[in-house]
Amino acid sequence: MAEEVVLRFEDVRFEFTYQKPLLDDASFSVRKGAKITLMGQNGAGKSTLFGLIRGELTPKSGKISVAQGATIGTALQTIAREELSLSIEAYFAQAFEQKPANLLSRASKALDAVNLVVPFDRKLSDLSGGQQARLLLAYALIQDPDILLLDEPTNNLDQAGIDHLIGFLLTYDKTVIVISHDADFLNCFTEGVIYLDVHSHKIESYVGDYLTVVEEISKRVEREQMKNAQLEKQIKDRKEKVNFFANKGGKMRKLAQKLREETEDLEENKVDVRREDKTIRKFIIPAQDIAGPIITITSVTTIKNHEPVVRPLEMIIRKRQHVLVSGPNGIGKSTFLRTLVTGKNSGAKILEGVKIGYYSQDFATLDFNQTVFDSLESVLADGMDTQEMRTIAGGFLITGELMGRQIAELSEGQKGLLSFARLVVMQPGLLILDEPTNHINFRHIPVIAKAIDDYEGPFLLVSHMPDFVKELRIDDYLELAKI
Repeated sequence: MAEEVVLRFEDVRFEFTYQKPLLDDASFSVRKGAKITLMGQNGAGKSTLFGLIRGELTPKSGKISVAQGATIGTALQTIAREELSLSIEAYFAQAFEQKPANLLSRASKALDAVNLVVPFDRKLSDLSGGQQARLLLAYALIQDPDILLLDEPTNNLDQAGIDHLIGFLLTYDKTVIVISHDADFLNCFTEGVIYLDVHSHKIESYVGDYLTVVEEISKRVEREQMKNAQLEKQIKDRKEKVNFFANKGGKMRKLAQKLREETEDLEENKVDVRREDKTIRKFIIPAQDIAGPIITITSVTTIKNHEPVVRPLEMIIRKRQHVLVSGPNGIGKSTFLRTLVTGKNSGAKILEGVKIGYYSQDFATLDFNQTVFDSLESVLADGMDTQEMRTIAGGFLITGELMGRQIAELSEGQKGLLSFARLVVMQPGLLILDEPTNHINFRHIPVIAKAIDDYEGPFLLVSHMPDFVKELRIDDYLELAKI
């Protein structure tokens, strides 16, 4: 008996700009109950594909079929800013055209599935990044979708949260399609990969766990490169013979024409090898020259049973001191960093005159209505001109075409790179970094780690990415659960 197909793309073409397709004759199918990874380089169209599946976008040609009666739920990367003032109950109510009488019962089951316990009257803005990540998934689950779309679901989750999510996905009996850069997470449950090629705009389907498919793609690229190298050698040899025989006249000219045609055939047979994403250039974050105690901490506020608890602490942070702030989701790590930046932390004081370079996990430092150029110019250090600013931005793949766009139009990854570019042009005396690897392509992370580790000022860091933290020198640990 054939397995039931719940989703099918047939020769789908989609473009935002005329004659510049994002997808070209894309075809694939997903069977009911499958766990699939959606893989592709930056700009390949992964989020666009989600939009097409949900019916929010319409293809230029081709056909998209969803099984009759099948519903679709999406766990997005972030909660919209305009929704942060909602209570959890009001947020869940948005999932339905008409608020069901058993909303709280259904919401409780959804929250239980993602291992989140919070009061229903709590505002979304009061939740930590990890709690918001779990809530986004619960919002999708409360709709009981037949097709669950997950966009970077491990962002902001601690290891316990990731482990719980993996366990949930392994037992979930419906179809799941996931976008993620977390290879270890994907390998735990993926049974197939849909690969979007950013250059050919085609789609390739693979069967197998994530790491096996990645290895298969790498070997294929290697074979294609070897084949092209052999063809290049033959083409060069034929061209030399064409040039030689073309000047001889008579039959030699006919031979030259034949060789020229064969050379053209060889060039047509060259494989369009998949090119890697561009990686950001190596960079340095210049530090404001400051001596003495830069941060003095006398107490720390943590969250226990949804209530703040103040604990005494004596800690002084000086130049070149690297501090890792750790603890489970919801204990107050992001709140601690945010109140430091805003000056609302009564238990900590930052030396007057220190410029703070703050990387917020929700990009709270960015004005989404500003253009990219204006955002960079607003933090430009004295003595740096706009031409140097543009050069720095280019190193973060922020091209001239992007400089005039509103920040709201950028992808989450581009907002992250813009945030790092702002740190470079700002030249801060202190870095406060809250989950700086969220939304960032894995190829950029080693470059970012090196720049942060070489920074001459102090930094406070929150990160749930062990491989990233391992690349940094950590001098002190502020473990909020142990205070």
